[in-house]
Amino acid sequence: MLEEVGVHSYEIWRNRAPITVRSVAPINRSCFKDLSFCSSEGDDAIRSISSSAAGVILCNKSVMQRLGQMQGQKHRQCLVFLDNPRLTIMHIIKLIYKREKSESRGVAQSARVSKTVKIGKNCSIGEYCVIGDDCIIGDNTTIHDRVSILQNTRIGRNCDIQPGIVIGADGFAYERHNETLELERFPHIGGVQIGDDVEICSNCSIARGSLSDTVIGNGTKLNALVHIAHNVEIGRNCALGAGVTIGGSTIVGDTCWLGQNSTLKNKIKIGNKVIVGSGAAVIDNVEDEDIVAGVPAKSIKHKVTSNQLFLMGGHAQKRKSRHIIINEHSK
Repeated sequence: MLEEVGVHSYEIWRNRAPITVRSVAPINRSCFKDLSFCSSEGDDAIRSISSSAAGVILCNKSVMQRLGQMQGQKHRQCLVFLDNPRLTIMHIIKLIYKREKSESRGVAQSARVSKTVKIGKNCSIGEYCVIGDDCIIGDNTTIHDRVSILQNTRIGRNCDIQPGIVIGADGFAYERHNETLELERFPHIGGVQIGDDVEICSNCSIARGSLSDTVIGNGTKLNALVHIAHNVEIGRNCALGAGVTIGGSTIVGDTCWLGQNSTLKNKIKIGNKVIVGSGAAVIDNVEDEDIVAGVPAKSIKHKVTSNQLFLMGGHAQKRKSRHIIINEHSK
């Protein structure tokens, strides 16, 4: 099976005949017939693996030497050591549970779609969706129930837009009159450009541009309750945690990780392969491959040495394991 999911470099420790796996389960809630994984390193990995009842565990190669003494302790357990256990278990799950999507393709009867909308092949438009003038939906894209795409929005191919999302509404932009101090709205004539393979979780808000477009690059993923203001540009293959807020006209580079509930001030520039810690408030530009956290956010790259954190931001270097809470992943 490992070869089927593209894994060719691994080592297996097994003290008995092959195990028949019936399900996939978390490492701390598994039984002997389960396949599980542990992407942690160091002492956390040793504790998790040694206390697990899973019959087969995918482990990080970095703990293979330390686990050598366990080989004789769990005579029935099979340990598989590879470079990225989490990515491998993802591919195995997709292979095991591969099935056709349950939702029907086409446009739901209750959806309201403008006559000027262009919808690609094999798309699904859910119940009570609203899609306004001059929008384009790419091939194989799913728009779930109660999504509002207001106007002048292009969504690429193979995208997944989950329920309750609003795309293309006017942003929050006003100018105050000098004498009366009244606020007047800045007109929005731009649109929204969303690339291919983008996934947006429930109840996000993406404002259209005022003069230029708001842009989300290919392969970027947004968790629930993310707010993207007008004129923001987000690069390719970024991951935005739940509750992230990005102020207007901010630019985010490629392969960035923005931790949950972090805030990026308007009109700043975030470089490529940047990691922003959970809850951080970023008020200044951030250079390529930096790691920032805190309020206001400051660089903590020199304090962080975890391989997994550097992988999150697409960093090539490998460092010894050290712990810092910066994202919402669990093993």
